[in-house]
Amino acid sequence: MTWREQQLPAAHPAVRSGSIGVLLVNLGTPDGPDPGSVKRYLGEFLSDRRVVEIPALVWQPILRGIILNTRPKKSAKAYAKVWTDEGSPLAVITRKQAEAMRARLGDGVQVDWAMRYGSPSIPDRLKAMMDAGCERILLAPMYPQYSGATTATVIDKASEALRGMRWQPTLRTLPPYHDDPVHIAALASDLSRQLDALDFEPEVLLLSFHGMPERTLHLGDPYHCQCRKTARLLEQAMPRPGLRFRTTFQSRFGRAKWLEPATDITLEEEARAGTKRLVVAAPGFSADCLETLEEVAMEGRDQFLEAGGERFAALECLNTSAAGLDMLEQMFRRELSGWING
Repeated sequence: MTWREQQLPAAHPAVRSGSIGVLLVNLGTPDGPDPGSVKRYLGEFLSDRRVVEIPALVWQPILRGIILNTRPKKSAKAYAKVWTDEGSPLAVITRKQAEAMRARLGDGVQVDWAMRYGSPSIPDRLKAMMDAGCERILLAPMYPQYSGATTATVIDKASEALRGMRWQPTLRTLPPYHDDPVHIAALASDLSRQLDALDFEPEVLLLSFHGMPERTLHLGDPYHCQCRKTARLLEQAMPRPGLRFRTTFQSRFGRAKWLEPATDITLEEEARAGTKRLVVAAPGFSADCLETLEEVAMEGRDQFLEAGGERFAALECLNTSAAGLDMLEQMFRRELSGWING
């Protein structure tokens, strides 16, 4: 019994308090691979003012009148290609990462997970953690590189949830870890393991990061620079004679100019230039998802082979690999310093 509980009058309901929590947050996913679920998901995602920075009076008629009436059917087909018996790969992997951290961090830390868009939502999980007695929570956006459209919007949503709470938990936020030695070492170890397991020797390792409109760079978003730094440090950490590294950006959307070079264009250029054996890794993603499993591993493969390439492989993200879980545990324990011992 805590000191606070000892001071409560006999008629007062029991109060849970004094616990520590960690909330892993990733981008989000529809509830199912069907047009209706995808439409609801895209409606929330593409209405975020940090994701699409076009004025709402201009953007919302385009979104509601055109995009949400055309894109969900196409996207649902893509999701259906990667959907598993357990559900969305991104949700399944994030849940399993949380379960692994729950076991590793011990009974003194409650670990949960949420999606920024879709379910389970950040407000719901924060409330559940508070109801379970978590007064101190480490909010962990699972984005190695910081962007206003990813990390910042997780913090926005958490802050929005806090505004509705009379009794708020104390929050810490996991910093971007694009150049964290623990992260670079985990990537180098796991990618090397996967490269060694291939039945061919690649000529090129393409490091594909999620794209952003180029204007975000000029407006001061550090994302592009942090992606480039991750790629540079990773290349230094895993020297492989004869392997050429390239950095690209995927998932362009709309007519605006996006960060370059583009992954899809580069795949075709490499094949046409004579590259026969190519591998793609996605060091900006903490878990495999639609963009890695369908856009790169399926569509990217077809683009490369149809343009003249012969051997192609898409490497897995850190997911729940031993290197990935060791990395998360080390980073979480570091950020929980002073709240937990060791």
